[in-house]
Amino acid sequence: MVLAVMVSALFGGLLAGTQWSDASMTPDLALDLEGGTQIILTPVSENEERVTEETIEQSIEIIRQRVDASGVAEAEISSQGGTNIVVGLPGEPTQDTLDLVRESAQMLFRPVIVVTAPGPDEVAEDAEGASDEEAAATDESAEASEGESTDGEATGDEATESSPDGDAGAEGADAEEPAADVPASEDEAGTEEGAAEPVEPTDPSDFAWVTDAVLEELGALDCTDPANLTGGAELVGEPDEPVVACGADGSAKYVLGPVEVEGQDVASASSGLRVNAQGIQTTEWATTIDFDGEGTQKFRDVTTRLLSLESPRNQFAMVLDGLVISAPQVNSIIIDGNAEITGSFTRESAGTLARQLNFGALPLTFVVQSEQQISATLGAEQLQRGLLAGLVGLLLVGVYSLFQYRALGLVTISSLVLAGVFAYGLITFLSWAQGYRLSLPGVAGLIVAIGITADSFIVYFERIRDELRDGRSLRAAVDEAWTRARRTILISDAVSLLAAVVLYFLAVGGVRGFAFTLGLTTLIDLLVVFMFTHPVMKLLARTRFFAEGHPLSGLDASALRGGVRYAGRGRVTDPAQRGGRGVSPAAGPGLREEERSGRTPATVPATSGGPRMTIAERRAAERRAAQGSVEPEGDADRRDDGKDA
Repeated sequence: MVLAVMVSALFGGLLAGTQWSDASMTPDLALDLEGGTQIILTPVSENEERVTEETIEQSIEIIRQRVDASGVAEAEISSQGGTNIVVGLPGEPTQDTLDLVRESAQMLFRPVIVVTAPGPDEVAEDAEGASDEEAAATDESAEASEGESTDGEATGDEATESSPDGDAGAEGADAEEPAADVPASEDEAGTEEGAAEPVEPTDPSDFAWVTDAVLEELGALDCTDPANLTGGAELVGEPDEPVVACGADGSAKYVLGPVEVEGQDVASASSGLRVNAQGIQTTEWATTIDFDGEGTQKFRDVTTRLLSLESPRNQFAMVLDGLVISAPQVNSIIIDGNAEITGSFTRESAGTLARQLNFGALPLTFVVQSEQQISATLGAEQLQRGLLAGLVGLLLVGVYSLFQYRALGLVTISSLVLAGVFAYGLITFLSWAQGYRLSLPGVAGLIVAIGITADSFIVYFERIRDELRDGRSLRAAVDEAWTRARRTILISDAVSLLAAVVLYFLAVGGVRGFAFTLGLTTLIDLLVVFMFTHPVMKLLARTRFFAEGHPLSGLDASALRGGVRYAGRGRVTDPAQRGGRGVSPAAGPGLREEERSGRTPATVPATSGGPRMTIAERRAAERRAAQGSVEPEGDADRRDDGKDA
């Protein structure tokens, strides 16, 4: 009943999903069966020594994590020629998934120096005509910046954030629109009265980084042009030089100082509802960043300096592939490497930022060499052959079950059909809910599961037949057999499940698909045996057809008791008579080899259900068997009794 409710709920949910969502009654197929999109990435590095097998493997692993986090299963990611990376995405991947793969995604943390409106302007056109007063103000700002950065005291004041997404403020900050104009002192940064050489910057946030060339580049940049919002390796810039960058959504443009923290220094990032200082969960979404040991030290120094600066220089920009994805302000010193970014986040935007931080640090920069649609490598024909092989295997198992167990084989067939329906429903549901895709190795796992499931039934049925041979009624045999077979089934399925789990976590690609379906069907086998097969056998034991051992039931006690059978530990049992007295097949220890060979009519002691031999009788029977002599049973037993006495 419980299993019927589970199956009904499963397919009911799928039917509801087809009406009110994008669910389907068939599972999605992987790249080898359906085709998809293939992207080839080529590394770009001035230092060819950086393009090593190790860095390529690191990049493959990060790209695989990105794709898995986006909900796409059965993606094929491999190296080509030791340098290029080939990414195969099954079906029709979303634009977000494609962007995750295309992004060379060097994650860098740079301090914000200038924030302006996104359109082009004339801010740098007349930089050489700066006044002496403005130049002096620039020098004073640089000195103040240096002095305040050493203070290192958190004020706890509310800080605001200027972000391309309009979403983030460090440590619970509010959000505000970016400044529209460059401060006057910034236009003339890097110049002094009567001095031909620029002022040397004192720290990464110093206005002295804003040179004439930087201002000219800032004025020429148009962040309202979609062509400037695609990112790329050419926009990353040198780590020890300032850069001009657009916000990822085109809402602002920035002058950023040198790199202070790299993406490799991020240990992890996650998103969720914010918990306030009182430990109460709020309705505000936030993104949390955890830095590693080296990153913690770097970020502590950064937040110590930025805390005492004016806006927008108290912001740090997260730059992904040359675009600013977020620029939160600092309102406290982060000493433990655990930073929380809040603001006008939604669940989706907070999760997107967390994924970008988690998987944004590739050891190399890549460009897209080619992107094309590819057809299925195996296709519908191979899928049909795989399913046909499974049906043939299921049919052969059914025929064998009917031949071996007669009507009892119908229980095996119905259990296998139920397990198959349940497995199909689960795979289809996972395709809808989790993005799982069925590959040809996954089909192979389903076929192998037929044998694993049938093996559980065979263990159970053979235990029942053994109990019937020992003289028990069918009801007693079913209960006793289940007690003994249950442990064997659990151990067998536990071994299969452990192998599937180990294979899934150690393997990649299609092999993981095989391991997943193998583990899934092993769990289904346990459900079917415990919730269907055993309860059905208990019901059948109450019917006359099976309880009385009809010849076609497969549980005919007289047929099961005929002939010699193995009883374990080198012993057999035989229904043959000894000395004219019948011996029940329920007898315990069986005949020895010499006794079965016909050299002596001696038999074995019986357990419950037959006469039991005394120790003296058993020893006498053993001696007669060894001597090959036959004596009247009564005389030999009396003589042996006297000796024992």
